[in-house]
Amino acid sequence: MTRRMIAPLLFGLTGTAILLWLGLWQVQRMGEKNAIIAQITARIDKPPVPLPEKPDPVADKYLAVQATGVLGEREIHVLVGRGLSGAGYRVITTLDTGTRRVLLERGVVPAEAKDAPRPGGRQVTVVGNLHWPREVDGFTPEPDLEANIWFARDVPAMARALGAEPVLIVARSDTGDGVEPRPVSPTDLRNVHLEYAITWFLLAIAWMGMTAYLLWRIKRREV
Repeated sequence: MTRRMIAPLLFGLTGTAILLWLGLWQVQRMGEKNAIIAQITARIDKPPVPLPEKPDPVADKYLAVQATGVLGEREIHVLVGRGLSGAGYRVITTLDTGTRRVLLERGVVPAEAKDAPRPGGRQVTVVGNLHWPREVDGFTPEPDLEANIWFARDVPAMARALGAEPVLIVARSDTGDGVEPRPVSPTDLRNVHLEYAITWFLLAIAWMGMTAYLLWRIKRREV
């Protein structure tokens, strides 16, 4: 090996080692994520309990609950995809239990049923899961309040708009009026770490190949 080959070799080995480490780290994260999904699945499917007095957004996330109360008159509509059926809206209102008012996500309706009449004031018993989704980021548009179109679920903002506690129950049971329940599901928790790991490993192989090719070119020039 000549002196001119040492620097490219070290550069190639260093890059390959970093890419392999990133791939192995993704494999480790995949195992951790699978364990988290298993814990969440177990919590979602547990028998429902009464709504806690002071739900904690971390400790009580996905907790299965049952609550009886009166549906609110006002709704918030959150734009959402319905797969091959096109766009739709999550229907979010309030549930007044007599002692407190919380947010209730009843489910999803087609876009054409967004403003269909769904009178409140009716008492229902709801089985669902507590949820504090993190859907808002710097790219999320502000809600169109005039058209009542929100582009993400923002629990504190929705609670302020409807005058409720920042507690959201996502219904598993049917609350009527043609609203199709869309319960919290482990399938919403995508584990893409395997895809990331494969990407890093393929990049490591490509990096090794480019390094070998560069060393071969240097060697040929010196012959």
